[in-house]
Amino acid sequence: MKISLLLKIGCCMGLTSAASLNTQAQSPAPAQKESRVTAHATGPFEVKTTPQDDKSGATTLGRLLLDKQYHGDLDGTGKGQMLTAGLLAKGSAGYVAMEHVNGTLKGRAGSFTLQHSGTISNGVQQLLIIVVPGSGTGQLEGISGKMTINIAGGMHSYDLEYALPKTD
Repeated sequence: MKISLLLKIGCCMGLTSAASLNTQAQSPAPAQKESRVTAHATGPFEVKTTPQDDKSGATTLGRLLLDKQYHGDLDGTGKGQMLTAGLLAKGSAGYVAMEHVNGTLKGRAGSFTLQHSGTISNGVQQLLIIVVPGSGTGQLEGISGKMTINIAGGMHSYDLEYALPKTD
């Protein structure tokens, strides 16, 4: 399976979020709504994938290590693992990945985790990349959002829509 083609699975996908329900018998006092800042970050990135033995013996499954270097508004590294399935040569494939990003986002230092889910079927690509809730650390604690990946001329770029608690 050609990994570079798997990374092309989708350029844009909307974020769907689910609200949590409180099922306790007694409702806690309403939490104060925190003030959040919504922002947008863009820039190029490089990605290196290293195939691993998934030990499944299935020829349609793959496992890879991800090593990314982000530039632009997000300056840092991404390390993760990707699982792939399908026969891209026949027009169908999918992947999931978890990626830990560490660096500076518009001057705020910290880390967060991205969750990827992508498919391609009959040439139709879909990609959903979200910031894992509760994964932010340092000055990125409380981050939420979604990322899109664009590939043009063999070059990768990201577009991160995110929100952070407002700092005074």
